[in-house]
Amino acid sequence: MARKITTIGFDADDTLWQNERFFHLTQQRFAELLADHADPDHLSERLLAAERRNIGHYGFGIKGFMLSMIETAIEITEDRVPAEVIRQIIEAGQDMLAHPIELLPHAREAIEALADSHRVLLITKGDLLDQERKLAQSGLGDLFDGIEIVSDKTPPVYARIFTEHGDGPERALMAGNSMKSDVLPAIAVGGVGVHVPHGLSWALEHAEAPEDEPRFFTLTDLGALPPLVDQLD
Repeated sequence: MARKITTIGFDADDTLWQNERFFHLTQQRFAELLADHADPDHLSERLLAAERRNIGHYGFGIKGFMLSMIETAIEITEDRVPAEVIRQIIEAGQDMLAHPIELLPHAREAIEALADSHRVLLITKGDLLDQERKLAQSGLGDLFDGIEIVSDKTPPVYARIFTEHGDGPERALMAGNSMKSDVLPAIAVGGVGVHVPHGLSWALEHAEAPEDEPRFFTLTDLGALPPLVDQLD
């Protein structure tokens, strides 16, 4: 921890702007469409199983979620799902893709404060077109020294990014809402992991917090990040 932090990575979805909330709203709509065929809890379990199976095929993001809903609807109805239901599932996904960005508290202020003294990076995963759209709408793009949209967030990915854009992972900090994707892999390669929890989380992003780890921190919101970085420096 004696090494100065020179590079700071920010997650995007549910760290800088709202995301999971729209998945939850769409899943409620999905449950209403299939209410005659399955109770909400069972449907949720089947959908989550489909999402888990399909990550390797479709990656992360809204398009994979939409295809998983369609697959689940076909399975639940034993191939009898009406075309109208399929149409409404597609429309729900399209609504998600068109939804305007809602920045989370202190997002812009934290980036601006840290950009004066550190290299700041956006490190996000998911569908390339959707992430580019959200970044453009957010108005935050010009604040970053580098932008990485990756298919998944793993220790080797963080090692590469923090080496290419900074002074290596040992002098980097990653802040995000996902323990699994933002915090643990950054710590695994020698960086600092800062968990900024969001009220909603995707079950497939769940992971336990590390114990007795001096490079792990939890903050209530991004407003507390600049003071933490000052403390670490």
